Amino acid sequence: MPIGIRMRRLTMCKTTTVFMMGILLGTVGYCLAQESQVCPEQTAPEKVALDPVDDVLAQLQAKTSKLTSYEAGIIYRFKQPLLESESLRRGVLHYAKYDQRTFLRIDFQTLKQDQEPEQRYRELYIFDGVWLTVLNYQVKSAKRHQLAEEDKPADAFNLASENLPVIGFTRITDLKREFEVRLVEERNPEKSGLIRLHLRTKPQSKYKDDYTSLDFWMDAKDGLPVKIVAFSPEEEVYEIELVEPKINLGVNRRVFEYNIPRDFGRPEIVPLKKQPPENP
Repeated sequence: MPIGIRMRRLTMCKTTTVFMMGILLGTVGYCLAQESQVCPEQTAPEKVALDPVDDVLAQLQAKTSKLTSYEAGIIYRFKQPLLESESLRRGVLHYAKYDQRTFLRIDFQTLKQDQEPEQRYRELYIFDGVWLTVLNYQVKSAKRHQLAEEDKPADAFNLASENLPVIGFTRITDLKREFEVRLVEERNPEKSGLIRLHLRTKPQSKYKDDYTSLDFWMDAKDGLPVKIVAFSPEEEVYEIELVEPKINLGVNRRVFEYNIPRDFGRPEIVPLKKQPPENP
C-alpha cells in the first residue's frame, strides 16, 4: 500500500482523539480543578470502613490533588487485531495550569506502522481551555476545534470526564456506577511499585458504546498513571504509556505558544456546537 494512503489511514478518528484527550487531559487528577475546595471523596464527617478498591481510589485522589505541572514522554499504540494492524507513535506531553486555566501540549514526533521502520511523523496537539489545535506537518494541515466559549474557558478535566473515566478524576461513586472495578494483583516483579485497576463496563453505562474494559497502572508513590489500555466494542486496543515524568517542576508558558506555518494554508475551523435553548 502506498505510504500516502497509510498516512491518511493513520489520521486520528474521533474515537482515537477522544481517547487520547480523555487520558491526557485527565492524567493530573480531579482536585486540581478545584484547588480552593476539599475533594468530597477525600474527607467524610466520620470514619467509615472502605473496601480495598475505595481505599485505593481515595488515596490516589489525595496524591494528585497538589499537582500543578506535568511533563512526560508518551508512547501511543493503536491496535486493530481484526486487520492485523498496529501503529506506534512517540512524543512528548506538557501540562500546566496558569491563572485558573489549563493548558496541554502533545507533540508526536515519530510513527511506526506494522513492520515498517520507525520514521519521523510530526503531529502537534495544543489545548488552551477554549481551542484544540491540531497541526499535521506531513500533510501540512491545521485544524482548530472550539470546545468552549471564549469568555468561559473549559477545565480540561471536565472535558475529559465526558468521554473517558480517569482514575483520580472521576468521583468514586460515579466510577462504580458505570464500571465494575477491581484491584488486580500484579505478579510481574518489574511492576511491583504499581497499582493496577481493571474496569469492566456495565451494560447500562454511558461508556458502553466506547469501551468494553479499561486497565490502569498507577505509580503507587505519586498516584499518576503510568500505563492505560482501553478495549473498544470493535476489538480495537488503545494503549498509552507515560515515561520519565517530571512532576511539579514547572513548565515555561512559551511551550504552549505555536505558529501555523505559511505553507499550511488556511486552517479548518470547527466552531463550538451551540446547545439548543431550553424550553421555558
